[in-house]
Amino acid sequence: PLAALVGVMFVVAQQTFAWASLRVINKVPKNDVLVIIAVTVITVFTDLAVAVLCGIVIAALNFAWQQARELYADTHQEADGSKLYRLHGTLFFASTTPFLNQFDPADDPAQVTLDCRHLSFVDYSAVAALKTLRERYSKAGKHLRVFHLSERCKQMLKRAGVHHD
Repeated sequence: PLAALVGVMFVVAQQTFAWASLRVINKVPKNDVLVIIAVTVITVFTDLAVAVLCGIVIAALNFAWQQARELYADTHQEADGSKLYRLHGTLFFASTTPFLNQFDPADDPAQVTLDCRHLSFVDYSAVAALKTLRERYSKAGKHLRVFHLSERCKQMLKRAGVHHD
């Protein structure tokens, strides 16, 4: 009876698998393929609930990694000699180091402006990164101005006791 049950389970698994999905695997993002393979393998060795939970964690980490890589700044030298950084992306725990690495207080002019119109803060590590950046410019004897913060970002800064101008 056990051998028959294994045979039935094998046939059910074979019939329920979407074989056509293998043809489009080259069109699916590699991160999604990783999640699919991980969930499939984990399901075989544990159970579906654990596999789904692992898949969610892997997908969340992939998302955080991608969002961190999408943070960038356009720089412009202004006519008055100041430097303008137009920031784009999402500032959160995974993107604070790349964010801080985009600035060079030692070589920047005395007046630096951050245009945060296209920047969003997700968590308080973003606030800490902005505070760190302000301190670096202050230590270099330079002034950092921050403009066009969203209301949510302003509230986060206010609650953290960080001044912005």
